[in-house]
Amino acid sequence: MLRALGYAALGTLFTFLMTALGAATVFLFHGARRRSQETMLGFAAGVMTAASVWSLLLPAIEQAAQWALPKWLPAAAGVAAGAAFLAALDALTPHLRRQSLDAAHRRNALLFTAITLHNIPEGMAVGLAFALAADGEGLAGAVALALGIGVQNFPEGAAISLPLREQGASPRRAFLGGTLSGAVEPVFGVLVVLAAAGFHALMPWLLSFAAGAMLYVVIVELVPQSNTRGGVCGYLAGFLVMMVLDVALG
Repeated sequence: MLRALGYAALGTLFTFLMTALGAATVFLFHGARRRSQETMLGFAAGVMTAASVWSLLLPAIEQAAQWALPKWLPAAAGVAAGAAFLAALDALTPHLRRQSLDAAHRRNALLFTAITLHNIPEGMAVGLAFALAADGEGLAGAVALALGIGVQNFPEGAAISLPLREQGASPRRAFLGGTLSGAVEPVFGVLVVLAAAGFHALMPWLLSFAAGAMLYVVIVELVPQSNTRGGVCGYLAGFLVMMVLDVALG
């Protein structure tokens, strides 16, 4: 068990560090530029849309067959539940709606929540793969999975930190926000090894739940705020980057 936990911790530590590396791109920007805010929000929306499809929904549909479930059921139910969860969270924070500045804080909180939820099943997948590798099963596959998810985490870290910086946060605070979104991966990567049997069956539902949460933020918060030429270009760039990474490394 200790060997499996150690392998899981190492694998998920790499994916976490890649999120932190992506968040560190915020230090390349020396000042907040209001004109580029729409582009940054569009980039975040594109990354999250592509990740919802290729990183979450398609794997959920594939895994549903392993549990004799209709392929569409976990995906549909999970997306609905994830969107409902974010909508409820949004409704429980009415005090953040009073001023325009607070609206930006509210959007950042929802963005952080959605990407963090997305990182939970990813950390679990890497943790399980490395736990099996500790017993001599598929080390190369576990490494490939960690590499693929880690590279995908790079733009996700940037998708949180860059909009935070553009909206006036200090570089350190923006970096911390992007980095913390990936901190759940080592935590859940270790926890899933301790309770592997139960989490296997939940993975299709967890993946779809995270997709629903991410899509809610994209539709309600990010797209309306990036409805400019720069926002559209940012959205397409984020979507293409994430799609290529998911397909090439998935």
